[in-house]
Amino acid sequence: MANNILDKLDGIVSRFEEVSTLITDPSVIADQKRYVTLTKEYKNLEDLVKARKEYMDCLSHLEEAKEMLSAEDDAEMKEMAREEIAANEKRIPELEEEIKLLLIPADPEDGKNVTMEIRGGTGGDEAALFAGDLFRMYSKYCEMKGWHVVVSSFSEGASGGYKEIIFNVSGEGVYGILKYESGVHRVQRVPVTETQGRVHTSAATVAVLPEAEPFDVQINEGEIKWDTFRSSGAGGQNVNKVESGVRARYMWTNPNTGEKEEILVECTETRDQPKNKERALARLRTRIYDREHQKYIDDIASRRKTMVSTGDRSAKIRTYNYPQGRITDHRINYTIYNLAAFMDGDIQDCIDHLIVAENAERLKEAQL
Repeated sequence: MANNILDKLDGIVSRFEEVSTLITDPSVIADQKRYVTLTKEYKNLEDLVKARKEYMDCLSHLEEAKEMLSAEDDAEMKEMAREEIAANEKRIPELEEEIKLLLIPADPEDGKNVTMEIRGGTGGDEAALFAGDLFRMYSKYCEMKGWHVVVSSFSEGASGGYKEIIFNVSGEGVYGILKYESGVHRVQRVPVTETQGRVHTSAATVAVLPEAEPFDVQINEGEIKWDTFRSSGAGGQNVNKVESGVRARYMWTNPNTGEKEEILVECTETRDQPKNKERALARLRTRIYDREHQKYIDDIASRRKTMVSTGDRSAKIRTYNYPQGRITDHRINYTIYNLAAFMDGDIQDCIDHLIVAENAERLKEAQL
């Protein structure tokens, strides 16, 4: 096993040195897209180089301790050698697993911020209330992670909650964690409006889109049709007098099929129209990037069996059963009975299980 791992790490050090030099080159720094790609590669290689050094140190310490055990007569020295052997024999397989995971090419999107869209699905008012519950759950989770949440637009349900809410999450490695939340979330509970106490089933869909960098997509800004309108909602009297809300319409051509589609985005985040325009443009980029990126996600999905990180947003991924206090994630047959805590943002354990399942699939795919 050791030789196999070291063979795979052979080219890593020279590439790390090459990338280290490249990211200080002024011509590379001037090419923003290349510079961002190389700095991400540098970070991944740095982790591998550190792990390789620790792995080689462990192998040599193990060898030295074995020699010491056979050559020494002193009981105390022999005991020290045995402890050293035990510690290294425990650490070496752990490092092998860490290195295997580091050798799998990381999803280039994982470090990105996201735009999340939650929409009440089947179930009318109850679906809108559930969409509101999901938004609260994600807000609490993001708060625990120290991430920043900004709502860009929403439309409220008749009895509360949201027919639709769109928000941005920014922080460290956001997409790599929240991408597992894309899909249909189903709820089983007695609605507030139900007089007979019957359990109803309704659903909400969650879409998690990696936020596009300006150089990720090509948009001809001259072709965007802009409208302005008066925002509604919080914001005092100013909101009704000033047309601060913006709407962008853009005719996009799918590079994979050649089909044309009008993409519409709105932003009412601030009272400042230029700021709303800037944010609407960022959302337009993200929408287009999501559509262009879909082919890549579908390719991954077709190779993997667990459906953990597929882009199929029509797939039912999780059920929230209130009478039983139960959460079930259907992709990995994960069931727990702590619904109240889960809805309060305690979702990390479920995400950890999804990441483990995903990594197992990727290891199989990479034949490591």
